[in-house]
Amino acid sequence: MDYDVKIEGGLILDGSGGPGVKGSVAVKDGRMVAVGDADGTAARTIDASGLIVAPGFVDIHTHYDAQVMWDRMLTVSPWHGVTTVVMGNCGFGVAPTRPEHRGQIMRTLEKVEGMSLTALELGLGYDWPFETFPQYLDAVERRGIGINVAALVGHTPIRMYVMGEDAYDRTATEDEIKAMRELVREAMAAGAAGFATSKGFAHIGYMGRPVPSRVATIEEIKALTSVLGESRRGTVEVATGQGLSYDEYEQIARGNGRPISFSFLAGREDWTKMLGHLERIEKLQREGVSLVPQFSARPLVMEFNFREPFPLENISTFKPVSEALDVDSKMRVYADPQFRLAYKKLVDGPKAAINRALNPERTWIYTCPTEPQLEQRTVAEVSRERGVHPVDLMLDLSIASRLTALFRITILNDDEEKVGQLLNQPDAMLGLSDAGAHASQLCDACAYTYVLGHWVREKGTLTLPQAVRMMTARPAAVYGLRDRGRIAVGAPADLVLFDPNTVNAGPLRRVNDLPGGADRLISEPVGIEMVMVNGTAIREHGKDTLDPGGPMPGRVLRGAA
Repeated sequence: MDYDVKIEGGLILDGSGGPGVKGSVAVKDGRMVAVGDADGTAARTIDASGLIVAPGFVDIHTHYDAQVMWDRMLTVSPWHGVTTVVMGNCGFGVAPTRPEHRGQIMRTLEKVEGMSLTALELGLGYDWPFETFPQYLDAVERRGIGINVAALVGHTPIRMYVMGEDAYDRTATEDEIKAMRELVREAMAAGAAGFATSKGFAHIGYMGRPVPSRVATIEEIKALTSVLGESRRGTVEVATGQGLSYDEYEQIARGNGRPISFSFLAGREDWTKMLGHLERIEKLQREGVSLVPQFSARPLVMEFNFREPFPLENISTFKPVSEALDVDSKMRVYADPQFRLAYKKLVDGPKAAINRALNPERTWIYTCPTEPQLEQRTVAEVSRERGVHPVDLMLDLSIASRLTALFRITILNDDEEKVGQLLNQPDAMLGLSDAGAHASQLCDACAYTYVLGHWVREKGTLTLPQAVRMMTARPAAVYGLRDRGRIAVGAPADLVLFDPNTVNAGPLRRVNDLPGGADRLISEPVGIEMVMVNGTAIREHGKDTLDPGGPMPGRVLRGAA
């Protein structure tokens, strides 16, 4: 046979943003060997008539660092056509980590990324097969993975590795910064895709303390990111916060010549101010300074309970909740009249106009085990009906259910006109799926099928070639994933076949399939007919095709350009 696989009759969108071409894609030994015309025979021929043949989607903002150690398929990303992910975002990760810090790192992931501690303890355990970042990449490679992964090295584990508990409380000494630089250099030499850090105000860790990266000075961040400049490789990814925003981005990018990628969502800031930020970014890009905002195509909808009130924990009033270590102690805080009084002042005050988690008109009772008749109603509506303050309603329902009652809020990005403007930016880059994180609170790993169904087919905001470029070649180029994100002769055969007339993200539903039966939200796709990674079909017609215990076709992508 001339080929292992030949895909015939589909419309090929190669990721460049250009119009599609009807033709064939032939695969041999994991790579594409013919595109357009593919004469010759194949061991398997696939009829793609009526389907789009596109490069596999590239998700550059995930948090699969822990999950990859128990879920080799990295569900649910490949269900939605994703064949490559970048993990280690926002400065979080599991390596490098000293054995004595493993519990602390897992509790940090529990707090800032909404991961189940039970799932982490059962999935990772405390006897990790790695300590350093190079050992971590080796461990992932040994286990095998269904899709390709690239990993950023995170500021928080690096700081903890060098400074221990002091990482939470003080600035680093000159010698400590030198030690951290060596760890970044070691990670880059092993194949890290770059360096990630956070000053994000919502990143509150174990016991209510800001995560270690938030304590770092801008001088420390410059010193660590300069390692990327010296190696002339890798991307800097940041979660914006006080002391790390546009001025600092420009300084860092001019200093080391590397791209900086950061979150950019519609909703919290004045829109005119945000457009001004975009103008500044575009001006700097023309000057060769690579600032790359990540846009999310979906409203940021979060489900939460008062056991882990993630959208509220960045508020100082909630510090006693963060410091409470079990359900009973948290319930005592919620029953305290003084706590309730302080919480009510927040809900009744001006902050409620900024932080939607404080707005009872925008907070829905999603599941309520003790009073299910209240589900799918707003907190404001029910509190008016009962003549009680919204805070008393939420906390009383939570205590009655031992903090299992769920509330739903839309935090940002729900103004479709503004989101549409962002998606039409010349150098827009889709990101912020947070796949692998906040698993019980949200699921945006389905963003790629959502873009194709909602923004392309239903709204017409993007053309199909535009959307495919945004999900493939564009993020691959920014992150230096050299031969991913394009359909081209010689490139690895990462492909997705989908029906443009039906493709979409299915509704969210809750399942209990994490280690220990921990719950998460998932979305099943519509219209994804095949997903191929390095020439191996891993999904067909909505079903996994790999033996869960067998060989896996994914690769650890080392040494991003």
